[in-house]
Amino acid sequence: MKYLTLYIFSFLLVLSNLANAKSRNEEQPNIVFLFADDAGYADFGFHGSKVMKTPNLDKLAKEGVIFTQGYVSDPTCGPSRAGIITGKYQQRFGFEENNVPGYMSKNSAKDNNDMGVPVEEVTMGEYLQKLGYATSYYGKWHLGGADKFHPTKNGFDEFYGFRGGARSFYPYTEKNKPHDELNYLERGFGNFKEHEGYLTDVIADEVVDFIERKHAKKQPFFAFVSFNAVHTPMEATEEDLAQFPNLTGNRKIVAAMTLSLDRASGKIMDKLEELGIDDNTLVVFSNDNGGPTDKNASDNAPFSGTKSNHLEGGLRVPFVAKWPNKFKANTKYQFPVLTLDLLPTFYAAGGGDTKDLNSVDGVDLAPFVIGEKAGRPHEVMYWKKDVRATIRVGDWKLIRFPDRPAELYYVPNDIKEVKNYAAQEPERVKAMFKQLFEWESTLERPRWLLQRKFENMDIDRMDKYRWKNADSKQSSSQISIP
Repeated sequence: MKYLTLYIFSFLLVLSNLANAKSRNEEQPNIVFLFADDAGYADFGFHGSKVMKTPNLDKLAKEGVIFTQGYVSDPTCGPSRAGIITGKYQQRFGFEENNVPGYMSKNSAKDNNDMGVPVEEVTMGEYLQKLGYATSYYGKWHLGGADKFHPTKNGFDEFYGFRGGARSFYPYTEKNKPHDELNYLERGFGNFKEHEGYLTDVIADEVVDFIERKHAKKQPFFAFVSFNAVHTPMEATEEDLAQFPNLTGNRKIVAAMTLSLDRASGKIMDKLEELGIDDNTLVVFSNDNGGPTDKNASDNAPFSGTKSNHLEGGLRVPFVAKWPNKFKANTKYQFPVLTLDLLPTFYAAGGGDTKDLNSVDGVDLAPFVIGEKAGRPHEVMYWKKDVRATIRVGDWKLIRFPDRPAELYYVPNDIKEVKNYAAQEPERVKAMFKQLFEWESTLERPRWLLQRKFENMDIDRMDKYRWKNADSKQSSSQISIP
């Protein structure tokens, strides 16, 4: 009788656990992260563009929340992605520079394959796997080319994309194969095979297939959709180019590439609606850094700056989230947020306790968006590259340079960063310098550095593009602070 009772109890416990797991899966939202590459802040209809055609992303913005101050943790591809995938400032584990040829690892000479997110870091995919999610990654990885850094070894059940930082949107052949094998298209681990057609469209098809398969199994899913659009090379289909007869040069091409990005995003969102699961899916759209206006003719208006520098045009990105029955549609969230916040937001949405996260710097945005928490998600935000660094405390932003005095801006009244208050606010500058130094003292040394004598390339780019989008009618004398 004792063993029979124990058996019945164990059986009932198993049934209860299964029921709880089923209930949790039914309640867990699916998560889709649509992620653009090198897009300009102004190049979307929901940000006011009258040139670009982005009806699907505009619809997403209308049905969701626009974060008007969405920031990346770095204005370049690799470090920004390292921050997103871990929820941490990437400098904390030495991922300070872009992991591209021309840089040298302190441990492994010139092999940029060994430049990646340390495998001991817990990724967004790994956290969601723990909650029972089916996880997948599509498109550009750029977080380490060596096998140990591969998506399928770091939290993603499925991978369809390329390990490197940039590649053609059309299939490679023997005649035009890339020098860098990291940019071949790969399905899963080690299965390299080029696609047919235009890659942005192909990625959408792959994501749709994943959604259909996981929905059929009633398993909650997470799809990280890392488009390489609108990064160079500047390539678009003839059909998309024909939609912009009044544009020329790279501006015409980037418009066509943006159209394909929007179409692909729409195809994914349409599938969610077709399957009747859009009401239980959290969809986020963002971008990895400010547009490189000199490379792909992107537009970062109304901000000064471009990819690679610490002006607003390099750091502020489109950031939209739709979560039906949770986030109020057609609204705007005004306080600054970081793409580091995506990991804890996704984890909490899936039923996880953010206290279980391993010392992340991001926060769960949901309580702030729905009004459960007041105030700013981040009172202080940091950026750093070599000796150049930036700190934002509240609405004050200090930029430190290696070769000239720091600059201080009051962002709300000076989004173009033309009025430098450093001379007028010496005590504020001193306090912000101290706070920046204290943060830097907690960081790991960079794992790799550019092998050249220090040149102020990024600083020159900052000056060059400081006035690119500036309104000539606004003078520094017209800018004031409360």
